[in-house]
Amino acid sequence: MSQSLRDTQYGTIFWKDSLGEVLPRAALTGDETVDVAILGGGFSGLWTAYFLLRANPGLSVAIIEKHTCGHGASGRNGGWCSPRYPVLVDELERKFGAEAARATILAQYAIIEDIGRICEEEGIDAHFRQGGLLSVARSARQWAGLQATFATYDRLGLAHDVTLIDAAATLAKVRISKVLGGMSTVAGASIHPARLVSGLARAVEARGGRIYEGTAVTAVRPGNLSSGQAAMLETSGGVVTARRAVVMAGEAYLSTVPGWHRQILPMSSVIVATAPLDNATWAAIGWDGYEGISSGAYTKDYLTRTRDGRILFGSRGAPYLFGSKMPESALADPALYGPIIKTLREWFPVLTDVPITHAWGGYLGVPRDGLPSVFFDKARGLANIYGYTGRGVATTALAGRALAGLIGDVPAMVPDLPMIRAPGQLWEIEPARWVGVRYIQNAFARIDAADFRDGSIPFDAGLAKTLAPI
Repeated sequence: MSQSLRDTQYGTIFWKDSLGEVLPRAALTGDETVDVAILGGGFSGLWTAYFLLRANPGLSVAIIEKHTCGHGASGRNGGWCSPRYPVLVDELERKFGAEAARATILAQYAIIEDIGRICEEEGIDAHFRQGGLLSVARSARQWAGLQATFATYDRLGLAHDVTLIDAAATLAKVRISKVLGGMSTVAGASIHPARLVSGLARAVEARGGRIYEGTAVTAVRPGNLSSGQAAMLETSGGVVTARRAVVMAGEAYLSTVPGWHRQILPMSSVIVATAPLDNATWAAIGWDGYEGISSGAYTKDYLTRTRDGRILFGSRGAPYLFGSKMPESALADPALYGPIIKTLREWFPVLTDVPITHAWGGYLGVPRDGLPSVFFDKARGLANIYGYTGRGVATTALAGRALAGLIGDVPAMVPDLPMIRAPGQLWEIEPARWVGVRYIQNAFARIDAADFRDGSIPFDAGLAKTLAPI
């Protein structure tokens, strides 16, 4: 093991480590009746509660969280507050039309501004910094893909926010090896996600919301409006009856809830963090704009510059496990992070001897059709909000506001967004799900490898792309 990896904390989340000790909230101890009961204390649940209570101060809202708020992807992500929708813009246009695609992207831009404004109003020091995004191409295929994406933005009348730049202009922003060009987007910010979770939870409580941690949901009971039966959450601490709505906001962890196993598939993503870099290293790298950075790799690359001077580098993680299992132990194996650290140092050779202090992972939720769903079945008193495929930091706020509108008459930011839809098709049963997902993961890894080896395309690339939900 190299000297720079000897003290790496595998399985330790940088965001939570830097937040310091946070005392857990009390668990539920007895039955309760509220207007809205929310399963999940991540961004989806917190934003829904926040927007509901801001517009309806007299509403009673309870959040039920199995662990602590932000335990899942909301407290483990790469720190992007991104204008990118979970569905690529060209796919969004193809599925829903140009008008809906343009409205959705503009809504993503607007919600980022809203998040920054709410952080100021609520006194949330989430390290919110608007630096935009920089998508880079490190192969001919990636460069062609960026050009096609820019053409879509231009066709939708969104080119004022997006600029296609050549290799020299890209390197002037940040000195990454093997860059052919890039696409710069004005919208976008970086955040400290654990600070945002913590601040949002406090804001919800300040407006009268109740949050119970350490409380597992064991069953969901839909209501029946015609017979006057309210929806309920059965939990390890008691039954929570919801006069108006039960909200399913567990994202990847919904796959563990009885009756929801096939609605969402947990996919892991992993991140490494360097030690804070010195001034000379930053001078060699550049990156003065603090953009969120990504490439067009199928196995995903996403990078963040933190306020304290670290680089976070994320990628897809461990292979999918049979039965949608999500053990924490699978994300603490040092062998999982070797290829990611190697890739980070290929991007920035100057980091060869810089220590990697933290290496962690988490599970994100992937719907079968790759599309987010925000839906309220009023007759059953049951709502759902999920499906961000790893692009949820900003999208959860947009979704939470939309769901608050459906449940509590909160004005919609944009009416008729494509995300306001019933859940799509279910995932296949096992073992078909395991075979299919493992095949797609393997194929995408082979596509990326061929891309950098000789630019060739594996014979089954088209099949893999067709089968993949994203």
